[in-house]
Amino acid sequence: MELTTTLTSQNVQNAIREVGINPNYWYSVAWANQIKPGQILPVKIWQQSIAVYRTPTGQLHALENACPHKGVELHKGIVQDEYLACPYHGWQFDGAGKCVGIPYFPPEQKLPCAQVRTYPIQEKYKLIWIFPGDPALATTCQLPDMPEFDHPDWFMVPVSARMKSHFSICNENTMDVFHGFLHQNLQGWFDPVLKRLQETENTVCAEYDVSYKGRMAQWLGLSDRADQVTRRTISVQYRYPHYYSSLEGVSNLYLMRLPIGLTESRSFALFFFKIPLPQWFRKLFDPLLSTILERFVFMRFLNQDIEMMESEQQTYLANPQRRYVEVNPAIIAIQRLIRRQYEAGTDSEETGT
Repeated sequence: MELTTTLTSQNVQNAIREVGINPNYWYSVAWANQIKPGQILPVKIWQQSIAVYRTPTGQLHALENACPHKGVELHKGIVQDEYLACPYHGWQFDGAGKCVGIPYFPPEQKLPCAQVRTYPIQEKYKLIWIFPGDPALATTCQLPDMPEFDHPDWFMVPVSARMKSHFSICNENTMDVFHGFLHQNLQGWFDPVLKRLQETENTVCAEYDVSYKGRMAQWLGLSDRADQVTRRTISVQYRYPHYYSSLEGVSNLYLMRLPIGLTESRSFALFFFKIPLPQWFRKLFDPLLSTILERFVFMRFLNQDIEMMESEQQTYLANPQRRYVEVNPAIIAIQRLIRRQYEAGTDSEETGT
């Protein structure tokens, strides 16, 4: 559905700052290299605590982070062969969540029917993904498609961050191209104009025309000279629960959102660029260049955004009844979509589908 791009005053529904997620999607929870064979990592997806472990053979498993015996957090335990052992009494659980061993039981004694909830899990794009909803729906839900991944023409920079704010605040920040004013000291974009806005059941797509100027714009190939103003179109798509953004063939961004709780979120982003450097140079210096861009370019922008998002969250917590006014129709569309997906997830839990 095509929406108006007119910037008009609309009231914000404060309840959006407390809605939950639709769990029937794949969520990124960690970088794959964070979990080596034999290691355990605790993660959270919207208040669900999960223990992710990798067996010595490299297999990943995700179990509810609570032992069915005493409720002790399983991530405090150890990996024994293909099993996860609770740190308290050593009860062992397999990848299917079944208790397969108790160290102080005689071999002939029957084990109790102790079962841990499991979650579908997979590894792709150097990320670990978990499906926190109905396991029967996991195979019907696709991960984002990233054709640039491992493509020789594209240079990838991974960036992650943690924000002390509700995921709706984070999602609005990503869609809100009008906040370029915040990044003016970093040679960010300016003079944005919302040109097109579309909304479907699970997507919001916006196109903005923006201006660039400076050494960074020149280096990225946006302009021939640093003192030249260049006008480009940026497309921002919220494909629940993640983002895809494109800047006219110069760069593509895939941003995976991880809602942790009412006041905490994470993001895992993969930036892809067509950098005008020889292939031999990139093979030698890609890791170093990626680290430099992450720390000294992207995190400088992101840290400014995080400060604003956390300030917004704190102001809301101090007075949840405070009234706010929004003028960007893309933000209102994002709020509608988040609430619609939350209600769809709640309905599926109630009906068991």
